[in-house]
Amino acid sequence: MSVESYEEKAPSIPEPIVRLNRIVLLTGVIAALALQQPLLITLLFVIIVPAVIFGKSASPIFLIGSRLLARQIEGAAAESPQLMRFNNAIAAILLACSQLAFLLGAPAPAWILAGMVGAAAAVALGGFCFGCFLYFQFNLQRSRLFGK
Repeated sequence: MSVESYEEKAPSIPEPIVRLNRIVLLTGVIAALALQQPLLITLLFVIIVPAVIFGKSASPIFLIGSRLLARQIEGAAAESPQLMRFNNAIAAILLACSQLAFLLGAPAPAWILAGMVGAAAAVALGGFCFGCFLYFQFNLQRSRLFGK
């Protein structure tokens, strides 16, 4: 199945869930920084990884958000599940690298990597999704190199 036909058939992710995902990442990073608690970064990683590996059906944020935000979800704008997965994959990679840096005894780079996740979530909440920009550029370059 081609990417285009899969995207047409894939159920979308409601915008309130996307916003909740960004809020969880931002508040988690801020709390971890404020408390100087690397385990909160680990918790964020554990929350995001199932969504990256298995999609929204395994995402704790999607499952909880679907129940808590049921009224807001009705008729809400939606986002591509592939885009959301791509964004979560970037966050998971940065959080994993952050954890590795903590384990290697390099807290400054670890906090910078975690801070990048928080900054991207904050900017996305403000209206510019950096991960979406990267996703578009990735697909554009892939198309230029390999065609459709």
